[in-house]
Amino acid sequence: MDDKNKIIRFDWAAKRLLRNKANFGVLEGFLTVLLDEKITIVEILESEGNQSHADDKFNRVDIKARNSKDEIVIIEIQNTREAWYLERILYGVPKTITEHISLGDKYNSVKKVYSINILYFDLGIGLDYLYHGQNSFVGVHTGDKLVINTRDKDVLVQKKPEEIFPEHFLVRVNEFNKVAVTPLEEWVAYLKDGIITPGTSAPGLEEARQKLQYYSMSAEERHAYDEHINAIMIQNDVISTAHLEGREEGREEGRKEVARKMKQTGLSIEMIEDMTGLTKNEIENL
Repeated sequence: MDDKNKIIRFDWAAKRLLRNKANFGVLEGFLTVLLDEKITIVEILESEGNQSHADDKFNRVDIKARNSKDEIVIIEIQNTREAWYLERILYGVPKTITEHISLGDKYNSVKKVYSINILYFDLGIGLDYLYHGQNSFVGVHTGDKLVINTRDKDVLVQKKPEEIFPEHFLVRVNEFNKVAVTPLEEWVAYLKDGIITPGTSAPGLEEARQKLQYYSMSAEERHAYDEHINAIMIQNDVISTAHLEGREEGREEGRKEVARKMKQTGLSIEMIEDMTGLTKNEIENL
């Protein structure tokens, strides 16, 4: 890319530039593509979750938005690297809910949360760059999904638990290695490499290409951004070094445990070989 057209990384922009209402279109485009429905941002919620310090514990962006069903939803975007990331998600979602419900409010005012996690580091082993999970209650013996009957203004309403409980999206940007064709793929390509193709039709991306120019920032802002990128590179080096210096027997046992679980899910021996480095005999004997 021409250095003069260098585009700011999304994780930096989301914490700073995209908090400006004039730039809401960028975030709306990303969320619309990811959730596959029109999303309109109402406000960037002010909470401890929106602290701007580079290493604060609650380094996420809380967004109050309205979806195509005219429902208010709360969406959080997390970018921080942490060893216990799933535990971080578990901690962050209920915190987001409780931060944005007033004392004395009825429980029916609790809003559904979409936990969108953009991961700039390796998390687990999987074949996809996008994973989605949500809560449902399934009969242990029957396999059917439970539907809850509730009353809303004296009208009996049936709701599925997944309509209320949080949904989680894990975007593993490092695992994206293909030519971007769809709007979602174009977005993930930008998340990974900071590259946006001129003339893109993906919602929000053309606006991002125009508004998130590196040289549109002040010298002070560029310096802070460069320091942020440098810190990320150092952190990645530290993590890589820690992996290399880990005890071989520990890594071996870890690979076997992962392979054992893959085998239980029905993955082929050849695929398990490629992903874990174990031999065919080792896998067959697990």
